[in-house]
Amino acid sequence: AILVAALGYFVDVFDIWLYSSVRKQSLLALGVPESDLMRVGENLLNWQMFGFILGAIIFGVIADKRGRLTVLFGSIITYSLANLANGFVTDIPAYAVCRFVAGIGLAGELGAGIALVSELVSTARRGWATTFVATVGVSGSVAAPLVAKAVDWRIAYFIGGGMGLALLL
Repeated sequence: AILVAALGYFVDVFDIWLYSSVRKQSLLALGVPESDLMRVGENLLNWQMFGFILGAIIFGVIADKRGRLTVLFGSIITYSLANLANGFVTDIPAYAVCRFVAGIGLAGELGAGIALVSELVSTARRGWATTFVATVGVSGSVAAPLVAKAVDWRIAYFIGGGMGLALLL
């Protein structure tokens, strides 16, 4: 559970930073004029943030009714599939839908993962376990820009989605 939560958080943070890392490249590829990059990029980020808000509510209710493990896996599959779909977008409205759905999934993973780890680990080791989850997770913020520089933006989204699906296996 600790490893799944840590790797899930890694992919979660990877996704959050991936959008920032490929935003300009992806928007230009979709035909957004340079003069509109900031406005369109902020709009897409706002859709992701709306997804976060909705996802926190949805996954919070699900966690209470179905358990933390269900939320952990449900959130990972949600943002993984959204990332894969994001690699196929051909216009800004589709991009917005993908970022919105990704935001929903991203909102559930950390809370469920940390709560699950806290429930399963003794009080004496809880601090170390949650620190491990957080440390592995935030390293996704380093990996995303590296991947974004190495491959096309669409491939970067496929990598992000693929990592989440591989984690579920």
